[in-house]
Amino acid sequence: MRVLMFGWEFPPHISGGLGTACYGLTRGLSQIPGLQVLFVVPKAYGDEDQSGMRLVGANQIPVRHRQLELKYSNQSLDYIEVGSRLIPYMDPEEFWKQTRVEKAKQIEALNINSEGKVEFSGKYGASLMREIRDYALVANVIAQDYAFDLIHAHDWLAYPAGIAAKEATGKPLVVHVHATDFDRSGGSVNPAVYEIEKKGMDAADMVITVSNLTRKIVIEKYGISADKVVTVYNAVEPVETIRSKQFKKGVNEKIVTFLGRITMQKGPEYFIEAAHRVLRKMDNVRFVMAGSGDMMEKMIRRAAQLKISDKFHFTGFLRGEDVFEMLAMSDLYVMPSVSEPFGISPLEAMQSNVPVLISHQSGVAEILTYAIKTNFWDVDAMADAIYGALNYPGMSEMFVSHGKKEVDSLKWENSALHVKKVYDMAISRCSC
Repeated sequence: MRVLMFGWEFPPHISGGLGTACYGLTRGLSQIPGLQVLFVVPKAYGDEDQSGMRLVGANQIPVRHRQLELKYSNQSLDYIEVGSRLIPYMDPEEFWKQTRVEKAKQIEALNINSEGKVEFSGKYGASLMREIRDYALVANVIAQDYAFDLIHAHDWLAYPAGIAAKEATGKPLVVHVHATDFDRSGGSVNPAVYEIEKKGMDAADMVITVSNLTRKIVIEKYGISADKVVTVYNAVEPVETIRSKQFKKGVNEKIVTFLGRITMQKGPEYFIEAAHRVLRKMDNVRFVMAGSGDMMEKMIRRAAQLKISDKFHFTGFLRGEDVFEMLAMSDLYVMPSVSEPFGISPLEAMQSNVPVLISHQSGVAEILTYAIKTNFWDVDAMADAIYGALNYPGMSEMFVSHGKKEVDSLKWENSALHVKKVYDMAISRCSC
């Protein structure tokens, strides 16, 4: 089986768990005999780890004077190059209001460089919606040029690309929901993003969710038939592949770490409030917020208001070995997410022999037994749990020893076998 897979990021160029999950899953799929993956990202840098798969950047594909076959829309569009100064840059809402019901063989303009290729930043900037659109157009070309049996699109950014590939070939489509806008926004859903997510799920022959928590959202909030939504839990890279240094902390104090995007979804404000309560009971502890996000400045101000800045540290975004060096210094990892579809970072902490405290509102809580769990909003319970983990060595050691065994059993190879079953279901359901 040959799989054409679309994502938005791939290690080492990642901004969070999505790229990490894509990497782990593709490595797991590479262990299945006869299964080949062509992984496509908007922008390839050339230093990605391609062991067990092949990676292609949409920015590497010439599209000048290529005809795009949009079978499901009964369209045949001829895309040609024009000077970049002539391209109208629409705002996201204006673009997604368009129904794109063009007449047959209409001429559309793309921003193409001198080599006939579309340029992508591959990031999450102001031009994100335009890049999602362009990525879908190039995906249509890629689908015509490569032989494959099935399409797999990761998260909403890649759903239009997956749909475009299906329109070009009629091949079955699987979309992988790593998060929904209900998770990211706390319920204040962006209509444009919701529309992309909904169209992707509707077009898909099968939908994979990373937890039952997310599966419920997909069924109830997006109206997707339950019989085509399957949960496949994420996993974690084996510890022997992690080149972590033995790093010692420079203070004789306990360290409690929050590691993730500093956004509403991750609940950073609850971590700070819990830290304040703990510091009223004990002094030999420091709190670290490792990450970046739109709430970072607000969190710095809140720590100052609570007069705990001397015990609170903001590291900025960490990646690669820096993550495991931070975990090596930690006595407890805390993930107080408000709505977390899964959450790979607690698994990385457990793998590093660090006890973890997670919210009941996280998908990973569904599969972990040896993790401390509280509600994200229950700051007092969270503070009590932090205090207990730091002051009762027997409790901490129990979670570390049993947690390490538990997380070592969560292998990407097992997740990949489950995904392969979903592929077979999608092929059997597709009327192609």
